[in-house]
Amino acid sequence: MAIERTLSILKPDACLRNLTGRIMTVIEDSGLRVVAGKRLQLTQERAEAFYAVHKDRPFFGDLVSYMISGPVEVRVLEGEGAVAKYREIMGATNPAEAADGTIRKLFAENVERNSVHGSDSQENAAKEIAFFFTPEEFTG
Repeated sequence: MAIERTLSILKPDACLRNLTGRIMTVIEDSGLRVVAGKRLQLTQERAEAFYAVHKDRPFFGDLVSYMISGPVEVRVLEGEGAVAKYREIMGATNPAEAADGTIRKLFAENVERNSVHGSDSQENAAKEIAFFFTPEEFTG
């Protein structure tokens, strides 16, 4: 398997409930490592731009409102098959359907406040990473 990078967002519900360390333990215990990261407050404009792919979906407004409701932590994760590995440890979008031990099963409040975002493909990972990070922000 190839070494890949993927984007992780620890969403407002996770940050506001002080779960970032516990979530990062799950991520790091899976073998993924953080090569860039920061905490920020998304503006409405930035959240709308990031989630533009969903702009015609009925949940778009609620999603944007939620994502600007508090701080988020964005991280670039690296490891073998990082995109698939991170999606596996995140668990199903609906925490009621997520496998035991996954981030969403352990920490999510509900399908809307599901604690984490992860890229769904290598192509989207590259786009999402570039949305939040410049090359100078990466470590080893």
